[in-house]
Amino acid sequence: MDDPRDEPRLPASRGPLSRAVTTYLRGAGALPSDAEVAAAPVYGEDLQLALYLCYELHYRGFADVAPTLEWDPDLLRTRAAMERRFLAALREDAPRYDSVDDALAGILVEPVDGTGVSHFLRDRGELWQLREYAALRSLYHLKEADPHAWVLPRLRGRAKAAMAAVEFDEFGGGRADRVHARLWADLMTDLGLDTTYGRHLDAACAEMLVTVNLMSLFGLHRTLRGALVGHFATVEITSSPGSRRLAEAMRRTGAGPAAEHFYDEHVEADAVHEQVVRKDVIGGLLEDEPALAPDIAFGVAATVFTEDLLGDRLLAAWGEGRSALRTPLSREATHVS
Repeated sequence: MDDPRDEPRLPASRGPLSRAVTTYLRGAGALPSDAEVAAAPVYGEDLQLALYLCYELHYRGFADVAPTLEWDPDLLRTRAAMERRFLAALREDAPRYDSVDDALAGILVEPVDGTGVSHFLRDRGELWQLREYAALRSLYHLKEADPHAWVLPRLRGRAKAAMAAVEFDEFGGGRADRVHARLWADLMTDLGLDTTYGRHLDAACAEMLVTVNLMSLFGLHRTLRGALVGHFATVEITSSPGSRRLAEAMRRTGAGPAAEHFYDEHVEADAVHEQVVRKDVIGGLLEDEPALAPDIAFGVAATVFTEDLLGDRLLAAWGEGRSALRTPLSREATHVS
């Protein structure tokens, strides 16, 4: 078993679903019924936290939860009920595309007058907003590349080789100090944030949980391997221009050299990754399994949709000068060891 110090504690619950799952993980109480799952808002705090708790058992788990619960049949049935609702909502709400090319076209062209989060942070974001962004994104970046690695045994040939090459870069090319999750922790240190894995879960809004749960949903199901490739492609294609803007934001606000370096690294690396993913990962997968084209397009659409949900939440809060977190950080950075 891993050192318990590397495993986060269970977070506070946010409603009856997450309370029941948390109680069950502690070894007491019953799991929620399908009727209770069906009654919860699908993109809401309660259902998304309950689903996150189930998924996290496949990553580092929790310090106060038995590792054997990762494959507990009753818990898996509850997770499946939540996943069915989540997936059905995504298929209903995400844009629909006629082809993979149509899906990619919308993310390959940068709008002349962008209004997203990276534009806001580059042009007028303050250091406290960059710190909030980093705290939220830590739920993703401290496990960066992990869910995408699940697709490797489900690919073959050119797609598999290309995916492994990009993942090798994400994991630092064999160097622990260059693993992208490590670089994100260094960025957080520059911003005076606690880098402990899972430390900012209680502060994270539902929309952030949605974005992290999406990649876990796609990664854990072989039937969704096409959607995971679509997710991966969207992340890599949109990363380079967004990272350039965020690097400028870090420099403008004096966030620190490690904060700048993380995004500078992604400007260069992901510009190369974009070409590999489009030509060899997607191209190779479509050669092997052309029937997966609609799933790849859905993966792109769902990723854009969930990122827009998060972006709307952040920009609405910051536009009013208030915190986007459930528990605001101090607006003064306090460096941690």
